[in-house]
Amino acid sequence: MINLFATGTPQEINAVLANRDQRAALQNKLVRSTSSDKSVVTLKLNIPGPIKNNAALTQLFKTGFATFKQALTIQRQIDWDQPTGPEAFLVVDGSPEKIKQRAVIFEDQHPLGRLFDVDVLTWQADLQQAQPVSRQDFGQPARRCLLCDQPAKVCARSRRHTVAELQAAINQHYQLLMETN
Repeated sequence: MINLFATGTPQEINAVLANRDQRAALQNKLVRSTSSDKSVVTLKLNIPGPIKNNAALTQLFKTGFATFKQALTIQRQIDWDQPTGPEAFLVVDGSPEKIKQRAVIFEDQHPLGRLFDVDVLTWQADLQQAQPVSRQDFGQPARRCLLCDQPAKVCARSRRHTVAELQAAINQHYQLLMETN
């Protein structure tokens, strides 16, 4: 079986937090400069553990990203390949609501969608920052855990599953996908 986590440079929490701050600054800039008839979309992989990027993970990201953006009219694209993981930022035609519905379908129905985090952002004036549109705003259920079908955020917060268990599930999911293609 393939191990997506066999190579790569382990990332320390400080690097992950610094990347999060850089991402937030870029998101704020993009959302503030985007007209109301367009949406800002960010995509990244949900990768547990210290290995966040390598050739296999980048290829997985590129494959899913290419599928997600097929039906979108992209006005701007920023590819961000960091040691903390591949990411992309898009400015696309369409309302945040319409684009979020497309993102939910991708995350829930595409074979790679479970491994992605697709956020559609809007400006929150009271917070003075970009915030993701919530699935619950559209009556959609919270994302499910890859292992136990509980809400993913609950499992993540409680650390219900080990990094090894999550990585094994991702490897198995990826292997099944590769065998069917």
